[in-house]
Amino acid sequence: MFQNEITFLSSDQIFGRNSLDLFKHYSRECAITDFSILLGGYVDDKITVEDNLGKHYTDWWWTRDYFNDSSARAVSPSGRELWSTVSLRSVGARPALPYSLISSFCSNAVRVKKGICEVQFGEYPQWIVDQTLAPELEYQYNNASTMRNTGKKYTTDSVDWDEYETGFLAKEHIEYEYQNNKYIRIIGDYNGKGKRLSDGRKVKEGDPYWIKVEPITWIVDEKANIALAKYLLFAGVQYDLLKDYQQDFNQTNIKRFLTTYFANDIVASRIVQNQEEQTGKIRRKPNPYGFHFNGVSEEDMIKGAVESNVPVFLHGKSSDGKSARVKQLDPDCEIIYMRNATPDSLNGKSVYNANTGEMIDIPPTWYQSLKEKCEKEPDKIHILFFDELTNALPSIQGMAFNIVLDKEVNGKWQLPENVRIVAAGNDLNDSLAANQMAEPLFNRFAHVYINTTVDSWLEWATTPNESYERLNYEKVVGKRPKIHPAVYAYIAYKSFSHQDVLRTPYTGDKPNADPRKWEMASKVLYETRQPEMLRALIGEELTRDFVMFSKQSFLTVEDVLNHNYTKEEIERMNASMKFATAVGLSSVDQEHFEVIRDFMKEIGSEPKAAFESMWTHGDEDRLEHLAEIRLKEANMEGGKGK
Repeated sequence: MFQNEITFLSSDQIFGRNSLDLFKHYSRECAITDFSILLGGYVDDKITVEDNLGKHYTDWWWTRDYFNDSSARAVSPSGRELWSTVSLRSVGARPALPYSLISSFCSNAVRVKKGICEVQFGEYPQWIVDQTLAPELEYQYNNASTMRNTGKKYTTDSVDWDEYETGFLAKEHIEYEYQNNKYIRIIGDYNGKGKRLSDGRKVKEGDPYWIKVEPITWIVDEKANIALAKYLLFAGVQYDLLKDYQQDFNQTNIKRFLTTYFANDIVASRIVQNQEEQTGKIRRKPNPYGFHFNGVSEEDMIKGAVESNVPVFLHGKSSDGKSARVKQLDPDCEIIYMRNATPDSLNGKSVYNANTGEMIDIPPTWYQSLKEKCEKEPDKIHILFFDELTNALPSIQGMAFNIVLDKEVNGKWQLPENVRIVAAGNDLNDSLAANQMAEPLFNRFAHVYINTTVDSWLEWATTPNESYERLNYEKVVGKRPKIHPAVYAYIAYKSFSHQDVLRTPYTGDKPNADPRKWEMASKVLYETRQPEMLRALIGEELTRDFVMFSKQSFLTVEDVLNHNYTKEEIERMNASMKFATAVGLSSVDQEHFEVIRDFMKEIGSEPKAAFESMWTHGDEDRLEHLAEIRLKEANMEGGKGK
């Protein structure tokens, strides 16, 4: 069972199999899922039905694709058949599919009322987490503790429910695992504001909510070979734009959503992989960037930043072992105690030479010592450690900023190439003597937050000094793009999706993104190939999203050249996968560039532009080759117009 084999039924097929009574009956017991309310569109609080079974939430669902130019058949909250304008986003959907497609993969089959069969197949975010568990999930999420990113996402429409002339714009939601259950985290927005959750709460715009991912229950008409979702699973997706509506279900926006996104979401990648392994059809693709997605420790992030020549700042309480972590990498590091630093001790001084009548510049003592170490061991990294930086006066911090920024002292003495900078300090709430770092200085560092535990302290206590790892210095030789291809593709994709991640708000206590930080992130990725390292540079949440983007597998150059793909595989690509594909294919050589570029035209104009930019990345020969191709295309187009 693979995603592209899932076929969703139109209402012509449903109603043509005499299943209307069955579905009308079950529509009266269909619960409105919280995932639909918050992420898809408008579901009125008043949509309830009272009958002899009691009070029940019900749903609307799109069905037939005829009647007139602007309407499609629907089922009302009371189970009656009616018509609804196709451009509305204020309706939800209970998808239907042939039961024979999923029967061999279904579990927990039970007989319910009137002998109707219910089965479970696939999974989807459906029910709100109660208020006792939600704070725990939020805490785990913000502290990156035992919550695991599963590598899976769910896609919804990001357009407001009352916007009728705009097509589908994908919005992705990351799945997390905590204590063997899976959840997604969402923020209440305009689409769900004021609507009630299953526990009676009303959605507040800007508040976080957790939705539990659970197996999908389907009700089955075995005679008609139809399986219908028991609960409304999503809302807010237009049946179609009015200007595009052709009264053909297979050409509608909702059918494309079901096939391109929903089918992939409900059949989790982990299920597909198991099934492919069993049938021998699995085709494993290595990560195109060579990334590793293992967890990283505080020590890993410090080491990664140092090796990448990115200044790193260690936050933590007094006596938390910040200095000890630096000395593990360079036992003979040059330490400047910033609490006692003066302008002369930090920047050097000028003295008058009575014999010549000239001023002589004398470098600071620490600089002379550091330079001697670097000259003595040119193959090792030597650390310049600004200790207690936050306890220094703002004027002294400003001098340190110039050293960090320009890698030179007082504008006169350049730091040796094998010097790396580390700083440490106490946060404002941990020390009365601490001063707030200015934003420019804060943003020049990767930030690692030290949390000394019993286990980590005991490990340090039992590690002899001679076991400390000295870091080798190797000068980077060879041409490579300044910005890592994964970073370029991620920012381009986010921009295409109308999300600005080039800059995120500065708070003064946690890392944020800006152009310089992304350049620093690229250095770290080139050196370590560990995307989790970016937590120290751009923050936890943005790193999670970047990791998810980077994990995607996509078509390789060999796949395209050998036509090892299907039309359906391309159609299933969401925007994220398209930009990821652009990165992977940018490794093509000049001989096959034109073939790959023609393929990228099928993917889309924006991903194609990203592909071209990453392939050329300032190479004069490649830029000239691309210009020749474009000129040839322009001449051909001009010839057609005559």
